[in-house]
Amino acid sequence: MSASTVDSADPVFRLHRGGKLAVTSTVPLTTREDLSLAYTPGVARVCEAIAADPALVDDYTWVSHTVAVVTDGSAVLGLGNIGPRAALPVMEGKAVLFKQFADVDAVPICLDTQDVDEIVATVRALAPSFGGINLEDISAPRCFEVERRLDEALPIPVFHDDQHGTAIVVLAALRNAATLLHRKLGDLRVTVSGAGAAGIAVTRMLVAGGVDPEQVVVCDSRGIIGRHRSDLTETKAHLAGTTNAQGRRGDVTEALRGADVLIGVSGGRIDEAAVAGMAPGGIVFALANPTPEVDPAVAARYAAVVATGRSDYPNQINNVLAFPGVFRGALDARATRITDGMKVAAADAIAGVVAESLGADAVVPSPLDPRVAPAVAAAVAGAARHDGVARA
Repeated sequence: MSASTVDSADPVFRLHRGGKLAVTSTVPLTTREDLSLAYTPGVARVCEAIAADPALVDDYTWVSHTVAVVTDGSAVLGLGNIGPRAALPVMEGKAVLFKQFADVDAVPICLDTQDVDEIVATVRALAPSFGGINLEDISAPRCFEVERRLDEALPIPVFHDDQHGTAIVVLAALRNAATLLHRKLGDLRVTVSGAGAAGIAVTRMLVAGGVDPEQVVVCDSRGIIGRHRSDLTETKAHLAGTTNAQGRRGDVTEALRGADVLIGVSGGRIDEAAVAGMAPGGIVFALANPTPEVDPAVAARYAAVVATGRSDYPNQINNVLAFPGVFRGALDARATRITDGMKVAAADAIAGVVAESLGADAVVPSPLDPRVAPAVAAAVAGAARHDGVARA
């Protein structure tokens, strides 16, 4: 689409004209005294204090409530590798969600490089300006290394939302679905269709939350991941060593045979016959957008609880239920990193919001539920203190 083909009357383009963000001042600048306090000469005293005690940056700058939303534009929504400029509207939108739901200020940083070393070096150089780093829409497997290296290098939280945000909300939804069906997480036989960033993170999160890894089978585009495969990346090889204890081989149809749970994070279509092979009264989370792996109407023929990633169906698995509160809690605790315990606490808090009103079409809260972010923030801050990563 060129500029000449953009419909200026289209409400989407009207809303985005000029961008969705602006910088505003939090202090008055109407008198000479205001100017002398906010800028020179008064600001010099604050600079000297921070130079003497760097921890004061949390108290006297925006660091304590600001995160960077960083992308290289390589895996944007369902659009793929569209580059940093085309990714900017999404990153602006992410920043708006941070502000709206958790009063966290966020700055989009779209990098014109997809080299892991350059991304890591750039974010490390930018880090003193922020209290946390939200990595966004970076393709697998590079995203794993980027997050790992930044997490090791920086004294502030680093969180790849495509991995962990999705995983937290999936765990929350599965916990409530299991409760509704009078099942225990540890007894569920789970198939994860998709072994990209989200699929691997979901698998790890479910295990951290109580799912038995020996009862989990993960599939990628070539079929079931297991020790029999010689074509696996390092990350997938680790999965092969901890899941698929029965040594299953074949495609997703075989993986679903007798399964209680399907979690689709692949974008590929799954035939009705494969879903029909699941254990009766199970759970289907078909999360690909805009087209779920299994049509929700088809899934409902075989499953007791169905969730998607779409807003026009019940049980939307939406990252906005997780990331604003996760960062709000991490910033409030001045956490140095985000631990597995903090992620599990976030999932428990999300699940708890609707614990008293569970139904087949209500295993997670609405993304617009105002109770979610405060509950998640409080749980995450508490877990940060429990895990020994809080500085506040």
